[in-house]
Amino acid sequence: MSTRVPLPYTPKVLELFRNPKNLGKIDNPDAFAQAGSPACGDVIRIYLKISRKNKEDLIEDARFESYGCAANIAAASTLTEMIKGKTTREAWEIGWNEVADQLGGLPPIKRHCSILAVGGLRRAIRHYYKENRPDWLPSDLTIAEKQALEEEEIIERLYGGKIAKK
Repeated sequence: MSTRVPLPYTPKVLELFRNPKNLGKIDNPDAFAQAGSPACGDVIRIYLKISRKNKEDLIEDARFESYGCAANIAAASTLTEMIKGKTTREAWEIGWNEVADQLGGLPPIKRHCSILAVGGLRRAIRHYYKENRPDWLPSDLTIAEKQALEEEEIIERLYGGKIAKK
C-alpha cells in the first residue's frame, strides 16, 4: 500500500495534462528560453513567433516543451494560450499567480510550475530584445524573474546534490 497522498489538482489541470495545447517546438523561433532544472524533472522550454505590427511586437504563436508533472505541463499550456495574440509588453505583464488562477489554483507544493513558466516567458522576451531593449522592459531582473532563478537554485540544491552523490 502506498503512503503517497495524491495531489489535489483541479479538473482544468488534469484536462490540460491529458490534452495540452500548444505542445511542441517552433522551428526557427524568434525567441526561445528554458526554465527549470533537469535535476528534479521540471523543465519548461518556451518558443515564440513574433511579428511587428503597428509598431508593436505581436506574439503570433507560442509553443512549449515540458519535462515534468501535470502542473508543469498545465502551467505551460495555459501560459501559451494566454499570450497568443498579445504584444510582448502585454505578455510581459502576466504574473505566475494569473497562470495559477487560470488553472483554478495549484497545490502549494506545485506553485513553482507557474513561476517557472512565467520565468521562461520573460527570459524568452529578454532574449528577443537582447540587442534592442524597449523602454518598457526593465534593465534589471524583475521579482518574477528572480523568483524563477530562486526556484531553479532551490531545485538544484535539493535534487542536484542528491543525484550527484549517487
